Amino acid sequence: MVNSLIEAFNVLKQKKWIDLTHAFGPDSPHFSAFNAAEFETLFDHDDGFFAQAFTVPGQYGTHIDAPIHFVPGDQRYVHELELQELVLPLIVIDQSAAAARNPDFTLSIDDIRAFEQEHGEIEPGSFVALRTDWSKRWPEQDAFENKDDAGNSHMPGWSVEALQFLFEQRHIKAIGHETFDTDSAADFRKNGALVAEYYVLNQDTFQVEVMTNLDQVPAKGAVIFNIVPKTKGASGFPVRSFAILP
Repeated sequence: MVNSLIEAFNVLKQKKWIDLTHAFGPDSPHFSAFNAAEFETLFDHDDGFFAQAFTVPGQYGTHIDAPIHFVPGDQRYVHELELQELVLPLIVIDQSAAAARNPDFTLSIDDIRAFEQEHGEIEPGSFVALRTDWSKRWPEQDAFENKDDAGNSHMPGWSVEALQFLFEQRHIKAIGHETFDTDSAADFRKNGALVAEYYVLNQDTFQVEVMTNLDQVPAKGAVIFNIVPKTKGASGFPVRSFAILP
C-alpha cells in the first residue's frame, strides 16, 4: 500500500531548504529597550554533562510575535498558535533596492500592485515576507539600528495601508520582515506608536521579525515553517523559521 505522506516527505527531502533564522547570542543585535541575552553555564563536562541557563526576552533574534504581544484582552499566546497556521505558502516581496536607496522606505499598496503585476495576485492564506536585505547588517547593533546624529533610527517597514490591503483584500494569514519592528522608523516617528504592528497582531495572527536569507527564496512557490517552543503564556519567543523551495 502506497503511503502518500511518506511519498510527500521524500519529495520535500529532495528540495532545497533555506534557514530564515539568525543564530543569536549575548552580543547579537536586539531591540534597544531590552537587555542583552545572558547565557550561563550551569554544569560542564567535568560535572558529567554540559547544561546552560538562558535569560532572554521573548522578542529576541529571529522571533515570533503572538497577538497578545500588542493587543490586550482575550488574545492568543504563543502556545495557542495552531500547528497548521505555522506552516504556510511563502510570498517574498523584494524591496531590497528601494531600501538601499532609502532606509526609511515604507511599503505601499502601489508596491504590492507592482509585485502582483509581475508575479500574479497574492493568494489567500499566504505568509508574506518583506525583503529589504536589512539582515545583511547582522551582527552589528549600530548598523541594525542605523541611527543618525540626532539619535533617530532609519529602518524600512510596512505601511498600515499596505497591511490592510493584504489582510482585508488578499486575505493573507501572516507576515514577516528583517527588521526589529513592523513599522518603518519614519512611520513610527510620524505616528508616535507602532501602528502597523498593532494592526497585524489585532488580526488574531502572528508575525516573524528579524528574518534572514530572504534573498535566497523566490517570490512565490516556497513554503515557510515556523517552529517555536510551546511556551505557555509567552507573548513571543525565538523561532526557527525555514523555507522549502519549489
